[in-house]
Amino acid sequence: MGFEQALIDFFEHMGLLNLTIGNIVMILVGLTLVYLAIRYKMEPLLLLPIGISAVLVNLPLSHIADWPLAPQLPPDVQGNIFATLSYLNKQYGPPGLFDLIYYLLIKTEVVPLLIFFGLGAMTDFGPMIADPKTALLGAAAQIGVFVAMLVALALGFNLKEAASIGIIGGADGPTTIYLTTKLAPHILSATAVAAYSYMSLVPLIQPPVIKALTTPEERKIRMEQLRPVSKREKILFPIVSMIVIGLLVPSAAPLIGMLMIGNLFRESGVVQRLSKAAQEELMNIVTIFLGLGVGSTMRAESFLTAKTLMILTLGVVAFASATAGGVLFGKLMMKISGGKINPMIGAAGVSAVPMSARVVQRLASEEDPGNFILMHAMGPNVAGVIGTAVVAGVFLSALG
Repeated sequence: MGFEQALIDFFEHMGLLNLTIGNIVMILVGLTLVYLAIRYKMEPLLLLPIGISAVLVNLPLSHIADWPLAPQLPPDVQGNIFATLSYLNKQYGPPGLFDLIYYLLIKTEVVPLLIFFGLGAMTDFGPMIADPKTALLGAAAQIGVFVAMLVALALGFNLKEAASIGIIGGADGPTTIYLTTKLAPHILSATAVAAYSYMSLVPLIQPPVIKALTTPEERKIRMEQLRPVSKREKILFPIVSMIVIGLLVPSAAPLIGMLMIGNLFRESGVVQRLSKAAQEELMNIVTIFLGLGVGSTMRAESFLTAKTLMILTLGVVAFASATAGGVLFGKLMMKISGGKINPMIGAAGVSAVPMSARVVQRLASEEDPGNFILMHAMGPNVAGVIGTAVVAGVFLSALG
């Protein structure tokens, strides 16, 4: 009898016998992301860990992620990570590895903020400092955030969900994760996958929009060479930006602050080891945890919903409208400048650095092989990173 019961227990606890249609679908979705990352190199540093962890988390009874993503917490527990962990441990049992990654590193915003620190150490704000007016193009591209947000509201999403969906239009994955974790954690998997998937599709999404809004003559416009930027300017920029934005939009201070600290490490020239570590070792480690943490949220019960399909669709709307907003404002600046500004650089206002700037350069080269506007496009490109973080801060102030 003991052997028979043990045999029955063994079969009852086989993942194969507990597999649901939803699990199968999500395993296929995860494998698709892995395929796209390996075969087509679509954001492989993130889509690969996201995809393979999505496969693992949907294997029944693996116990690698047993805690809910958006649990109903008692008032005395909310806002206290240690009390939250203790409460969840009592309610749902010991945490799995992915539970710890999500609650300790993603939900506490540790990983998104460290990603911004690494990005700051990797970013050269020189092109924007050399031509400050290009920062306006980075701001104009944020229209995609609000277009997608309004459409999401019209489709029935609540205000916090709509803001989290809209921020996809900024083409900034860490900011999307940061904002969604605070406002609407139950849709984190969908917004994160949309943000990173469409970032990798920028070379496909942007060209049709840019060509539809510009003429061949406009795309041929050559721009004057940027002035040299002094070391003093590069050092002062992150310090001044952090203070000014932090005072105006305090909710954006964590994102902007980490971005600018990383950039100060880069530009100061006196902490090369720290700057190199931020760009390489630290960035690699937090990218792994970011991918695994986001992939752990792609569970069948939370991902396979009508909302997910709408969010993925709205991601395209966000990217396309952000590109259009940047280009249209670029055309306005072209008129004001008397034809000295190539309106295509406005498309680089989405903060997919440096992909959108490279798309602009490629389109310029197609019309005129001798036209080099990459560095001009990098101005709005890096400005878009700041713009998206500021918008996220505004949303947090209003809705958080």
